[in-house]
Order: sequence, then C-alpha cells, then structure tokens
Amino acid sequence: MLVKTPPMGWNSWNTFGENINEKVVMESADILVSSGLADCGYNYIVIDDCWSLRERGEDGRIVPDPEKFPHGMKYVADYVHSKGLKFGMYSCAGMLTCAGYPASFDHEFIDAKTFAEWGVDYLKYDYCFHPSTVPGNVLYKRMALALANCGRDIVFSACSWGSDETKKWIKQTGANLWRTTGDINDSWRSIKDLSLIAGDAITYGSINCYPDMDMLVTGMKGMGNVGLAGCTKEEYRLHQSLWALLGSPLMIGCDIRDMDEDTRETLMNKDLIEINQDPDYNQAYDASGYGTTFVTGEVNEHPVYVRLLSNGDLAIGFFNLSDETGSRWNSYLSLDRIGLPESTGKTLEMKEIWTGETFTVKNGLFCENIPPHSCRVFRAKVIEA
Repeated sequence: MLVKTPPMGWNSWNTFGENINEKVVMESADILVSSGLADCGYNYIVIDDCWSLRERGEDGRIVPDPEKFPHGMKYVADYVHSKGLKFGMYSCAGMLTCAGYPASFDHEFIDAKTFAEWGVDYLKYDYCFHPSTVPGNVLYKRMALALANCGRDIVFSACSWGSDETKKWIKQTGANLWRTTGDINDSWRSIKDLSLIAGDAITYGSINCYPDMDMLVTGMKGMGNVGLAGCTKEEYRLHQSLWALLGSPLMIGCDIRDMDEDTRETLMNKDLIEINQDPDYNQAYDASGYGTTFVTGEVNEHPVYVRLLSNGDLAIGFFNLSDETGSRWNSYLSLDRIGLPESTGKTLEMKEIWTGETFTVKNGLFCENIPPHSCRVFRAKVIEA
C-alpha cells in the first residue's frame, strides 16, 4: 500500500508500557477527537507491547489478555473506527516481543491474517529476540509479504532501531516507515542523542518509506513508562520541530487525557504539521556550513536544516543542541547555500512558526541568536529583494 505522508497518531508505550488496557485505549481515542488532535492529522491509535497472553492459543493464534481487553481486539478496533480513526497494534520479528510476549517469528502469515480480521490498520514490528541465523532484511520481508497478502491494507512500521544497516535494505522489504535509532526516553539527553544522528538516516528516506526517529515525548513531563527527567517547554518544542522538519512520523507518547496548554500548542502547531506532511516529501539538508556528523565525522550541535516545500516555500530550522549553560549561538544562513544568490534579485520573507514574527532577509545573509536547547523554525517565501 502507498502511504503518502508520514503517519501521525498516538502510541501507548511511552506512558503506559505494560499497563495498557481497553479503557485507556478507548478514552485516548475519545480525546484524540475531542481535543482537535485528530483534526490536525493525528489519526492512528496504536497499542504497543504487552497486549496478549504469554502463550498462543491452541489454534496457533496470539490471544489478547482477557483482563486487559475483555471484549477482544475487534471490539476495540471497531470503537476506534467509529471515531473516524485508524487502529494500530504491535508485534515483533523475534520469538518473543521485547517485553517477553509471543511474537511473530515463523507465525507471520497467521498473525497477519489475525490482525486483518480484527480490523488493524497499522502494525509496529519490533526486533527483539530475533534469531541470529536469519538476516534482519529477511525477517522484515517475511512480515511485509504476509501483510501484503492478508486481504487488508495495513501500514507496516519496521522497528529495527537502525540495526544491521537497516537504511540500506529497508526499501526492499515493503515497509512504509522504519526506525532509525534505539528507543527514546523523556529527557533532554535522549532527544539530543537522537537528533545528532538524524542527518545520516534522513538521506535514505522517501515517500512510502519514512525514517522514524521514534515516538514523541512531548508533554510527558517525566511521567510514565519512559519518563525520566522530563524536559522544558523549549526542549519539547525543539524536539517536536526537529522531528517534524526532518519528516519523521509523529506519534504522540504522552497521556493525551491530561495535556496542559503548552503541550496542546506544541503538538497542534498547524504550520509545523504542514511542513511535516508536505506532499513532495523533499529531503531536508544541513545548510549551516559547519558540516554534519555523517559527512565530517564531527558532531555538529548547531545544524540549520532546510527543506524545499511543494509550493516553492522553504522550511528552515535553526537548532542549538549545545549544553553550554548561558551561551547563545549565532547561526548563519547564507542564501547562496540554498540556491538563492543575490544575483537572482530574490530574497526570503521569513515567518517564525512559534511566534508568528516575520522578517525579510537582507544582503543575502540571515543570522539567528539561539539559546542552548532551543530552536527557531521558519516558513520562508521567495520574494523580490
């Protein structure tokens, strides 16, 4: 199936982990709609690991835990669909899932059939406990083939953490998105670490095979299954901005039943979502002039990412990932580096998407003074100089 833009939605893992159940899923579906998140494009409700019994049934099928899901999965899927949303679930390419539940190795076709019968629209497919004798690309080809023949369109989210050089073979498998890194947690250190290695992965992304930088921790505030130190408002905005500008799928991980206003504003920034969902899905690139990790072998903590949008505008993000307390970084963007030398007689009108401020670039050079752990993100229009 063709997935035209990076998927958006909500996943249970970051907040609930093993403590997932029917009530939480259905309430989250309600809030996704009533809060306006669904109207912004967040339309998947995805149940992660720990939803089943510890052993398969006598017929070889995975059995939903009757205490957590007393009405079964089709009931939950039907409820999610009744809200105008799409329903997602989780399995794994190994013998067991990461939390030790039955996984899909050597059961790919029966599991794909089961998911289709339940009304599943999205499958997150993890990489724990997989046999070392079978290459990762083969494991993902198996499930992709099973899904393609299950009789239902199911988005295939390959979660191999970037292992075994996933980026080099993932397009062979039929996966619609693929994890570029290990798991995120709710801390600045985790956001920074994933951000610093993002540049390499995005060069392998494309429409229908999106590089996934992992689920969002926006608004978790140190609570829940992967909650650690939590982050500041500015750190969450940087996180949301970088994931969106680089074209990662946007899967909310906080408890959306308990969002504060800052979290709502960050998750629902329509200008940022438009950038993420731009139909051309052109690759972002670093125009900072300082080099990037995957080119120079050195860490660039001050990238300036630029992305050409379908209407001729540019998305431009200035990011300061430095931990130098109290220091600011003067980030420069030369318009010549993005194909707009002064000889064209053109310049850029810049609209900052978080504040609404507008600027016109003068003399072919734009400078932003960015505090640590912060960003400035613009939608820029080409105008007469």
